[in-house]
Amino acid sequence: MNEKPVKIPGPDHPIAVTKNPKRVTVTVNGKTVASTREALTLKEASYPPVQYIPRADANMALLERTHHSTYCPYKGEASYYSIPIAGERGENTVWSYEHPHDAMRAIKDHLAFYPDRVTIAES
Repeated sequence: MNEKPVKIPGPDHPIAVTKNPKRVTVTVNGKTVASTREALTLKEASYPPVQYIPRADANMALLERTHHSTYCPYKGEASYYSIPIAGERGENTVWSYEHPHDAMRAIKDHLAFYPDRVTIAES
């Protein structure tokens, strides 16, 4: 049996999830894909911060689930979505940890977007 490793954030690999007090809006080609005042900012080790948007605040009709997936030992299995209106740049642009590891349960039912493929604004 080949089980995937599960790691807990700690001093050697810190992960902090905090509520973003600003409105976070995600747009593609001038169209709003998501807008919320309930975003979570995930800061992981030395990576740039990532905004996690509640699914309830995203226009899921603009997203299309793909078969792509990745695994993070700290967060779990990520499912991906494309944004067809973005063309090729929209392929696998959105990810979501639908069943995150216990330590990261705050990001369940949230979406994250590659910032080089969409416009993410905070106001």
